[in-house]
Amino acid sequence: MRLSAQAHVLKFRKCHSAQTQRMFLPLALVILTGLCCSILAAQDALILVGSGSSVPAPLYAKWAEQFNQRQAGTQLRYLPIGASEGIKQISHGSGDFGAGEVPLTAADRTEGNLIELPSVLIGVVPIYNLPGVHHELRFSGEVLAEIYLGEIKTWNNPALVKLNPDAELPDHAIKVIYRPAGKGTNYVFSEFLSKTSAKFRTRIGTSASPKWPVGDPAERSSDMADKVKEVTGAIGFVEQQYAVKNGIPYASVQNASGKFVKATPESIAAACRAVEAPSWDKFSASLSNAPGEKSFPITSFTWLYLRTASSDAKRASARAELLNWIYSDGEQIAEKEGYSQLPQELLAKVKTKAASLR
Repeated sequence: MRLSAQAHVLKFRKCHSAQTQRMFLPLALVILTGLCCSILAAQDALILVGSGSSVPAPLYAKWAEQFNQRQAGTQLRYLPIGASEGIKQISHGSGDFGAGEVPLTAADRTEGNLIELPSVLIGVVPIYNLPGVHHELRFSGEVLAEIYLGEIKTWNNPALVKLNPDAELPDHAIKVIYRPAGKGTNYVFSEFLSKTSAKFRTRIGTSASPKWPVGDPAERSSDMADKVKEVTGAIGFVEQQYAVKNGIPYASVQNASGKFVKATPESIAAACRAVEAPSWDKFSASLSNAPGEKSFPITSFTWLYLRTASSDAKRASARAELLNWIYSDGEQIAEKEGYSQLPQELLAKVKTKAASLR
């Protein structure tokens, strides 16, 4: 078992730059330490290793905890190293799956022999720190774009006051917090802003690595939550569960129907249904700014990135076991953890596709 895990670590290191190796090595050591400690409990276990976005990391940690408790020969480990890095790793043959919110390119699918399958739905929410403001704030995509372009600089800007007439917004500088390159939330957030602001689309565009003109970076999703909590006047964007579990205020956002909608499992699922129905087979579809009055507009899949075929029959069988569990017990666990499950019509087709992988 230990040799198998070490082989995966060596593959990761060969594919990395020196900087990325420095980021990955502590995580690799954590995995190896954990594996060594679990040898007596699971002598014959096969370890499936995944890597990618920190957005679903709390869910993957919960999945690993529950999956690894079964009396079975397969165990799960997940490394939150960034969505783009997760794609790179799986495309280079490292690990068993990737995870993130960045859709695969045509080259990823053909040259890397990869496919993305939705795992759950997520909502990216604007979070803020404004002590004394007790009304829940509302944002439009255009106003968020102006803030992240550095054009709206204070909380009592007329555009914000117009959206929030009862909030008594202070004359306080807006302190922008953003994610650095290669992050899934960057992709989801910039895609929404590009769809709702021509200026943002022209200047920045949709990217996992946008060149943000203002603000300070937060490396991981948890760092984003911490920074916004610590800095008065801060604004950031993070997956909804990070806001909920950290007790951070998050805003309603104007959707394509002109309604201001709060991110909830129901409003996130509504966005998915609006895009996926009636065929329920657009696994790589964009869900941001979806139609429908109840749709939360900054919605996305978080995907599993998988190789379409494997030369290792034993690992392929273990991966199939994991996917079957994710799309059954795993979905129920996601719902209990506050995430929005895939709609049943979509889930049925994803399960069928997952079962076809070898």
